[in-house]
Amino acid sequence: MSPDLMKQALMGVFAALVIVAALKDLTSYTIPNWISAVLALAFLPAALLMGAEPLQIAIAVGVGFGMLVLGVVMFALRWLGGGDAKLMAAASLWIGLPGLAPFVLCTGLVGGALALVLLALRSAWLRPFAAAGPPWVDRLATPGGATPYGVAIAVGALLAFQDGLIMRAAGGGFGM
Repeated sequence: MSPDLMKQALMGVFAALVIVAALKDLTSYTIPNWISAVLALAFLPAALLMGAEPLQIAIAVGVGFGMLVLGVVMFALRWLGGGDAKLMAAASLWIGLPGLAPFVLCTGLVGGALALVLLALRSAWLRPFAAAGPPWVDRLATPGGATPYGVAIAVGALLAFQDGLIMRAAGGGFGM
């Protein structure tokens, strides 16, 4: 396998895993641990293959740890779920310090938009339509229900990825 193809495959792994996490959270309010574990374990080989410097990798690990601590605090405050905290930390590894601000900003903005969509979906005028849909849509439309914040985290991670450590280490791209 050529190095460029391997790089593209690793970037595809990141995108696929955060998308699967978002879909799982949207449909079941859970993000399986294996998704965050694979993201975390694939980070080091991806960073090395992309040519990230050891200091950049160490800083990214620090960012990931910091985001895990933040996620644990937010979980303790019941602001998000445990799967959300782990996904946020694992995605932060790939994004690192260069993409952290866009990641946090995009995640917050998408989370706000998601909250507005859920408020509308849970309103008296849309709730009957949601109840007629699949069970997971009905669950999303239940007033007082949880927010699948993994969706916002995944979208934020995908939007910030181009500014992140892995993409910068790859030189902003590689013949794509």
